[in-house]
Amino acid sequence: MNGANARIVRVVLFGPESTGKSTLAEALAARFSAPWSPEYVREYWDAHGGVITALDLDAIARGQLAGEDAALGKAVADGSKVVVHDTDLLTCTVWDDLLFPGACPEWARAEAALRAKATDLFLFCDTDLPWSPDPQRCFPDEAGRVMCRRVFLETLERTGARWARVWGSEFAEREARAALAVEGVLARCSVRG
Repeated sequence: MNGANARIVRVVLFGPESTGKSTLAEALAARFSAPWSPEYVREYWDAHGGVITALDLDAIARGQLAGEDAALGKAVADGSKVVVHDTDLLTCTVWDDLLFPGACPEWARAEAALRAKATDLFLFCDTDLPWSPDPQRCFPDEAGRVMCRRVFLETLERTGARWARVWGSEFAEREARAALAVEGVLARCSVRG
């Protein structure tokens, strides 16, 4: 994976809330010396007083894309092998459907499907970590967590995405499993490249 034939491996942290995605995205970016994009909706939430309505979904989707594209541009400029995204546009569509049924912008749904096909690895962060309260989180009870887990897994299956499950009650376990999955993709890409 060098020279003109180098390809950047796109990794997305995916799954229900309170599963360590943001922490894991930062850790993987550091481990692989890779740029990463944060979850844009957090920034949007803070900038808009902690209130989001269906009218905000287009702006959130566009902000998410801008962050993903900026991280990818940095990966290209730096010659990185990997780019890491703390959630992605597909995640936005899942939350749109959960919280604002029927309000997801159609362009965002179409773009999310295209980007999911172009993603090398989704890391599905499982719900076996204890719940961590946060004003942005919506489904703290066990039934809500089970439902969200099911919805996110169904989304991966429906899109035909390449994914690996990340689990473990300790962060080090989760990071090790995630890193191993990324290393596997990098190894396959270097054989093909």
